Amino acid sequence: MNLLLKIVKIGALLGLLGSLITAGGIFAIYRYLEPGLPSTIHLREIKLQVPLRIYSSDNKLIAEFGEKRRIPLRYDEIPQSMLNAFLAAEDDRFFEHPGVDYHGLLRAASQLLLTGQRRQGGSTITMQVARNFFLSREKTYTRKLNEIFLALRIEEQLSKPEILALYLNKIYMGNRAYGVGAAAKVYYGKQVDELTLPQAAMIAGLPKAPSRYNPIVNPKRALIRRDYVLGRMLKLGMISATEHQTALATPVTAKRHSVTSEIEAPYIAEIARTKALEQFGDAAYTGGYTIKTTIDSRLQLAANSAIRDALQAYDLRHGYRGPVQQLNLSQISDEESWDKLLKKQPRVADLRVGLVTTVNADNIELYIGNGEHLTLGWNGLAWARSYESENRQGPKPKLASEILQLGDLIRFIEAKDKEGISYWRLAQIPNVSGALVAVKPESGAIVAMVGGYDFFQSKFNRATQAKRQPGSGFKAFIYSAALENGYTAASLINDAPVVFDDPALEASWRPENYSGKFFGPTRLRYALTKSRNLVSIRLLRAIGTKTALNHAALFGFDISKLPADLSLALGSGAVTPIKMAEGYSVLANGGFHTEPYLIEQISEDHSKILFQANPYRVCDETAPSAETTEERSTEEPLIEPLNCAERVISAQNHYLMNSMMRDVVQAGTARRARVLGRKDIAGKTGTTNDQRDAWFNGFNNRMVAITWLGFDNAKPLGRGEVGGRAALPAWISFMREALQDMPEQPLEMPVGMVTIRINAETGKAAHTGEKNSIFEVFREENLPEMPPPQSEASGTESPAEESAEEDPF
Repeated sequence: MNLLLKIVKIGALLGLLGSLITAGGIFAIYRYLEPGLPSTIHLREIKLQVPLRIYSSDNKLIAEFGEKRRIPLRYDEIPQSMLNAFLAAEDDRFFEHPGVDYHGLLRAASQLLLTGQRRQGGSTITMQVARNFFLSREKTYTRKLNEIFLALRIEEQLSKPEILALYLNKIYMGNRAYGVGAAAKVYYGKQVDELTLPQAAMIAGLPKAPSRYNPIVNPKRALIRRDYVLGRMLKLGMISATEHQTALATPVTAKRHSVTSEIEAPYIAEIARTKALEQFGDAAYTGGYTIKTTIDSRLQLAANSAIRDALQAYDLRHGYRGPVQQLNLSQISDEESWDKLLKKQPRVADLRVGLVTTVNADNIELYIGNGEHLTLGWNGLAWARSYESENRQGPKPKLASEILQLGDLIRFIEAKDKEGISYWRLAQIPNVSGALVAVKPESGAIVAMVGGYDFFQSKFNRATQAKRQPGSGFKAFIYSAALENGYTAASLINDAPVVFDDPALEASWRPENYSGKFFGPTRLRYALTKSRNLVSIRLLRAIGTKTALNHAALFGFDISKLPADLSLALGSGAVTPIKMAEGYSVLANGGFHTEPYLIEQISEDHSKILFQANPYRVCDETAPSAETTEERSTEEPLIEPLNCAERVISAQNHYLMNSMMRDVVQAGTARRARVLGRKDIAGKTGTTNDQRDAWFNGFNNRMVAITWLGFDNAKPLGRGEVGGRAALPAWISFMREALQDMPEQPLEMPVGMVTIRINAETGKAAHTGEKNSIFEVFREENLPEMPPPQSEASGTESPAEESAEEDPF
C-alpha cells in the first residue's frame, strides 16, 4: 500500500514536473517567437482587396474592375445554412475552443507519430484566419507554432462572429473568387442568401482544395466533397435526414458566371475607371471603391438602341459590302470545325455570326453554332444591293445567290418590320460611326452616353473625344448673339448670292444654301427654321465675329479654338458632342450655364463618402427644374450649400431662341420629330460640307440630347445624308423613351415681351385686317415700326406654314 502511494506521488510529481517543463518550453518558444509575430490589433479594421465597381444613378452595376472578385458581407448577412456548412466542413467546435482545438492537434500529432509524415489537420477557423492574413502557406513547425499563438491572440481581440466573418470574406474559393459572397456569384450567379442547401454545401467544400473540388472543372470530385459536407451536417444535427436525402439527390448545377453588367455602358465605365485610376492609382482596383454615376439605366438602354439602329439604317441605305469571310465547305464540312470558326469571330454589339450552308432562290440556310440552324428569308436579304460608293449601289438583287454564296461567313441581326414582327436580317459591322449624349440641362448631369457602335470594337469615345464641325447646329449661338445686339426674330436679312474676300480666309468664298437656291429678304425666324446659310453668314458679318465669339463663350465654348472668320456662321469650328450638349443646355434651362458631369459620388466600402458632386444648378425659381422634392431619393444626400449657375443670356433671349427653335421642329429641317406629338421640343439640325458630319441638337426644358453621325476619317456620308436624315432618327428614338411620363411644359413668356402681328414679308408691324400677317414676339424695346396703311389689293396670301391663323407664341 505504501509502495503504491509512493508510486502515485512520484507519478504526480513527474506529471507536474512534465507539465511545468512543457509550460516552460511553450513559454520559452513563445518568448522566442513573440518578437516576430505580427500585430493583430488592427485586424478588426483590416481592409480586404475589393474590386472597383461602377453603378448607374439607379444602382445598376455598369462594370467591375479588379483581379479579385470579392463581395464583403457582414456576419448577419450570411445565412445560417452557409455558416453551418462551413462549421461542419472546417471546424465544428469553433464556438467552443479558444482558437486552438487541442483535440484536433492531438489527432494531427498522432498521425505524425504513426506515419512519420506531416499532414494538414488540426487547424481551426481562427488558425486559418491567422495564416491567411499574416503567414505564408509553407508547412513548417515554426509556422504552425506561429499560427497557434496568433490564433490565441486573435481570440482575445475579436468575437467569434467577427472571426468567422473575416474567414468567410477572405478565403479563396477558386475562379478568382474570394469569400462566400463572390463564390455564390461565380458558381451560381446568385446572392449568398439565395443559395440552396446543396449549393451552400458545395461552396463550403471548396476551401480544402479549390482546384481539386472545383464543381466546374471537377464535378465528380466536387460532388463527393459536397456530400461529405452534407453528411457532417447531418451527423452534427444541423439538418434533418429528409433534408440530407433531398440534398444528396440534387445534381451539380454550378457553372461559371462572369461579372454581369446590369446595364451596357462601357464608354461610361471607361471614363469612371480612368477617373478612379487618376485619383487612387493602382489601389483603385483593390480598395473597394464604388463610383455612382449620373447615368439613368433606362435612358442608357434607349441611347444604345438609338445609335445602333441609326448606324444600321445608314448601312441599309448604302449597300452590302460582302461577307466576313469565304470558306471552302468541301474542305471544312463538319459542325465541330464550323463551331471553332464561329467562336473565333469577335462579338460585336447585337450582331450574330452564321455560316451559309444552303443557298435557295429566295432564302439561305445558316449554321449558327452548337448544332443550331436558321433560315434567312427574302425580307432579310432584299435590301442587300452591293456597295460601290457612298453615292452608288449595284442593282437590286433578284435571287439570294446574287448576294451570298455557299461557305460565306456572315453577320446577321434581329430586326422588326413595320408591324413590329421580328425577323432575321443580313447585316454588317457599320463603317460609319455615331455618338449620343443626353444631359439634364438644369444641372448638367449626364443621363446617357454612347461613344460608338461597340466599345470593344473601338474604344474611341466620340461623344467626348471626337472634335467635329457642328455645321448649322452652331447657328443657334450666332442667332442668340444677334438677338442680344438689337436684332429680332422678324429682322430681314437678304438671302442672296455673295462673294467674300475675308482676310482671315485663304481665298474668295462663295457660300451657298444646301439647296443651291436663293430666297431674297428673309426673316430671322424663318431663316433659322429653314437653316439658310447665307442669312447666317450675313448676320455674322453684321454683328461682327468678335461679338459672336464672345457670346459663344457664354455657352461654354473655348473661343480660342474657334475660327475668327465668317465660316463660324456655318459651324466650321471643331467641337465635341458633349460640348454641344453644354451649349444647348443654356437654351433649354432658361439661360443658365451648367457643365456636364458624370461622377455623382465616390465611396469606399459602400459607406465612407470620399466625393460628392455639387454641380452648378439652376436656382432661379422661374427656371425649369427636373428634380422636384418628390423625385429626389431619400437616400441621396442633400447638397449644401447649393451652387447656383450663372445666368448668361437674358430670359427674353432664351424665350425667343426657344420659340424659334421649336419652329425648326414644327415647320423646318427637323419636321420628322413631329412624330413625337409634342409641342415643347426644339432643336437644330447640323450638316457640314459634303455631308461629312450629320447632327441633331435637340431639347425640351428637362432634357438635352445631341446625336452625331460621321466617318472617323471624315469622308463624306453621301448625297442626302443630312442631319435631318442621318442623325435626327436616333434623337427621335431616344427622346421617345426619355419623354415618357414627362408632361409638356408650355413656354412661358417673361416680362418685357409683347406679341404683335407683323407683315410676313417685311417683318414690320401689320395693320388691322392685313391678310399677309402672322404673330411674332418682341422685346418691348425692339418693337417694329408701323408702316403706312396699304390697300387690301396689295395684300397677298401668307404661306401655309406662316398663316395668320397660327396661335400666338
